[in-house]
Amino acid sequence: MKHKGLFIAALVFFLLVNMTYYWEGHMGGFALITFFLLVAYFLLLIIFLFTQSFFAIKENFINKQRIVLIGTMTAVLVLSFCYPSGIINFERFESKSIFIAQREGVANCMTTLNLRINKTFIEKTVCFGVTETTGTYNLKGDTIFFENISLGRHANHYYKLAVIKAGKGKNHLGDLVRYRDYSDTTGMFLSIIKNDLTTQ
Repeated sequence: MKHKGLFIAALVFFLLVNMTYYWEGHMGGFALITFFLLVAYFLLLIIFLFTQSFFAIKENFINKQRIVLIGTMTAVLVLSFCYPSGIINFERFESKSIFIAQREGVANCMTTLNLRINKTFIEKTVCFGVTETTGTYNLKGDTIFFENISLGRHANHYYKLAVIKAGKGKNHLGDLVRYRDYSDTTGMFLSIIKNDLTTQ
């Protein structure tokens, strides 16, 4: 096939975009660089698309392989633009989240902790890159104990436990205070935005 290289390039880009859910959390500080590389890749494909379209017009659309290539590249670019995180929401196939807490830091950095019904948790921190920490948890009263922790890239510690603090009104579900260990008296606060732990 004459245009095999461009077909492969378009399909590789499509796969990279649609598998973001699986590789983004492992990039850590390189996620931002990877994002810019994907943007450059996207723009490069647009340039090639315009080039191929120019040749197709010049040939009066008689080259069927070029027309198929243009259609493929157009579909890839349009779908990637409309669904930058991929067509399929792979998170739907994960266990249901029954507890979610968040904290927004400086420069719009965001930490989100999800506790799932299958006793696993995932914490995603988006701050000039993406870092994911995973593990399991146990709930005893209002205290959550974290176990079997797999640290995200550039992370060197995680919290041993967290305490759920009740909210003071309908618009405030409460706070989750996480502690590095039993001697930690300061803790790190996250705002609770979903709490279905009692409905397990």
